[in-house]
Amino acid sequence: MDGVRLTEIVEKMNLKNLTPGVDITERKVHVPDVNRPALQLTGFFDHFDLNRVQIIGNVECAYLETLTRERKDEIYEKLLAHKVPCIVFSNDLQPESEFIETAEKNDIPVLGTCKKTSSFMGELIRWLNVKLAPCISIHGVLVDVYGVGVLIMGESGIGKSEAALELIKRGHRLVTDDVVEIRKVSDETLVGSAPDITRHFIELRGIGIVDVKSMFGVQSVRETQNIDLVITLEDWSREKEYDRLGLEEEYTEFLGNKVVCHNIPIRPGRNLAIIVESAAVNHRQKQMGYNAAQELYKRVQENLAKKRR
Repeated sequence: MDGVRLTEIVEKMNLKNLTPGVDITERKVHVPDVNRPALQLTGFFDHFDLNRVQIIGNVECAYLETLTRERKDEIYEKLLAHKVPCIVFSNDLQPESEFIETAEKNDIPVLGTCKKTSSFMGELIRWLNVKLAPCISIHGVLVDVYGVGVLIMGESGIGKSEAALELIKRGHRLVTDDVVEIRKVSDETLVGSAPDITRHFIELRGIGIVDVKSMFGVQSVRETQNIDLVITLEDWSREKEYDRLGLEEEYTEFLGNKVVCHNIPIRPGRNLAIIVESAAVNHRQKQMGYNAAQELYKRVQENLAKKRR
């Protein structure tokens, strides 16, 4: 993504614009990190990252109060001469009129929030990390099954949407159908969401487009979900051997992150919804330290040992 509009940040974080004379409609933030300009207020600007949102809290304001009028004006000029995206005053702090005048002169937006500095920084960084994360779009269906994000993949027409609809009727939640936008939030976390244009819709061949939110209520959908498990549906083949124990995990990769993957053969009469539910619960059990396949293997080995004795 090429950046997040400053107007979107203002709306999302409920910020007050303290410099209405500065136009922010075309301003963008390109990095998810933020900065508290403590050293910069002392006059040290080496390695100053101009691309970050600058946040001023109680400590910075208390330090400024110790300075003379001349020194304050000097620091204001130096700080605001750098073309930062914006400066945010937390804790409902009100900047001096001289600060506002210097900011407007240098065309720097100054914003305000009533939130505490640390909580505001954490919330802003988390949100920007998602918005600015590397993103790809793939063909599939993403559903929340017992809190496990299950990405269902397979060839077109194999039954992904029908399986998702059955899961929704069983009380689970749809994230997106047909197109899944995957964002790499961290080295361990992938977050999936729907494109705005197709959010909450499912396409069912022979019926058409179904609005899941309208038909089943708001409890049947969610906006985003971590991708914890991938299920790939494929036509059953007599020539292919399928894993019947699951002792070793198979993985697929998105944006450099590995995700556990199961290949499920499709035959007439198989209830895909129950299979997906079982896979999700089994995945949760493994995450909590219990592996049914390993438990069976252990029992078999113990039984063989008894027979040998």
